Amino acid sequence: MSQSKALSNTQIARAALVVLVGFLASGVLGLVRTAIISAQFGTGGALDAFFAAQRLPEAIFVLVAGGALGSSFIPIYARLREEDEAEAWRLASAVMTLAALAAGILGLVVALTAPWLVQTILLPESTPEAQLLTANMMRLMMVTPFIFSISGLIMGILQSHGLFLLPSLAISMNSLGIIVGALWIAPLLPPLDGLGQVGDANIYGLAVGAVLSAVLHLVVQLPGLIQIRARLRPLADWRVPGVIRVLALMGPRVLGLAVVQVNFMVNIILTDRMIEGSLSALTIAFQLMFFALGIIGQSVGAAVFPSLSALAAANDMGGYKDRLANALRSVLFLALPATVVLILLGEPLVRLVFERQQWTPQDTQATAWALAFYAIGIAGFALLEVFSRAFYALSDTWTPVRVGIAAMVSNIVLSLLFIQFIGEPGDLAHGPFAGLALANALTTLFEALALWWLLTRRVDGIRDNYVLRGAARTLLASLVMAGVLVLVLNWLSGENPLLVLIMSGLSGGLVFFGVSFALGLEEARVVPMLVLRRLRR
Repeated sequence: MSQSKALSNTQIARAALVVLVGFLASGVLGLVRTAIISAQFGTGGALDAFFAAQRLPEAIFVLVAGGALGSSFIPIYARLREEDEAEAWRLASAVMTLAALAAGILGLVVALTAPWLVQTILLPESTPEAQLLTANMMRLMMVTPFIFSISGLIMGILQSHGLFLLPSLAISMNSLGIIVGALWIAPLLPPLDGLGQVGDANIYGLAVGAVLSAVLHLVVQLPGLIQIRARLRPLADWRVPGVIRVLALMGPRVLGLAVVQVNFMVNIILTDRMIEGSLSALTIAFQLMFFALGIIGQSVGAAVFPSLSALAAANDMGGYKDRLANALRSVLFLALPATVVLILLGEPLVRLVFERQQWTPQDTQATAWALAFYAIGIAGFALLEVFSRAFYALSDTWTPVRVGIAAMVSNIVLSLLFIQFIGEPGDLAHGPFAGLALANALTTLFEALALWWLLTRRVDGIRDNYVLRGAARTLLASLVMAGVLVLVLNWLSGENPLLVLIMSGLSGGLVFFGVSFALGLEEARVVPMLVLRRLRR
């Protein structure tokens, strides 16, 4: 593959900005979605049941047609497209058809066995009513993996052709469907007797909204296929050149993502033994952290991955290291201050966004409590997004899996350990579920550092000193910002959370960028300039 398919650092930054805007839109909608859900249902048994029911449909999509397929498909598709575009479209057609069939079959199996799965694995300690509610919603949402298997691959195809806007917008659709489900579908459904009815809202509205999200995720990307003159068609043929290679690369990636899903399942199983609302608080805290992660790590990772793949295919390791080092510095420049912000401003943020109707001050404290522990690992989560893609670009999907398995075992061990002494078992505001967040944060940090060390050995260095110098200066600027935020929070103690966030955000942001600029961090100049140029356009 020629280097012409790779983007320069400036082009990657622009692409990352497009993706970032998409993730930002998705994140804002995600906050709105979570605020609406929390206002309608609070952190109670109904929402716990929905989050538990949602886990297996999401796991099937992720394992069959999500990140595993995309990261395995894009390098093979990119190489084949350089050689023979017609064969590249045959590959895309075959992979999409086979993925949809696999997702559909797995979805059917899970739908048929949902009651047994819930009663024996996910929620063995819950009441029969909660188990039945969870199983029924799980069955309803099992159509989503089939739809996402198609739209997820379309996302990878569009990104391979340099189109990032529609895939970024598609991510927002995940929230939009559930917002519709919570605001309009849930109140319109017939009222239930018992756990599934909270006020005038029927929890099944969220499950219907999840199905709507999958449909919107697909529809919004269809104009992109027209733009690139896609030649997709049903083709259930595993013998098409490249399919076996995609599956071979996908195998270890599926195993790696299964490790992540196991961690989510462990959270469900362990919170089932805790006070009601623990799973909801933990999940919402993770969603808030994931909002920051989407802006920081996923936008940069998604933008740089096609170029890393192209450079690795062209054996241009100098360009590969250059793009990767700049991506790592950008990620850390955003991740370290985000850690400070979420730890110190988590409670006023949660109070402002969520505290209304069914959401109580205790729910706010519980979510902020878990969020503070998750925030410790934001740098690890963000680096992992980049390092995993860096290995995939080298067609190495096994190394991240081996490290991920070790991290999974560590996460389970630390989770069982931390919940013994972190928090109070009978207190939702400071419950032991925060130990699960801390275990996940620490193991993710260790996982990212392990991949960094292994990749450095693999490619004989990735300008580590350049990255570490930037990280050290960013850390110093973040610590100075933390000191200012503590002073502002003490000064505004007891004030309206909106005022607290505005004053803290302005003062903290000015201090961070000012100190960063004074320390000579080029990101302090490049990031604002890119934003200004985009706004002018």
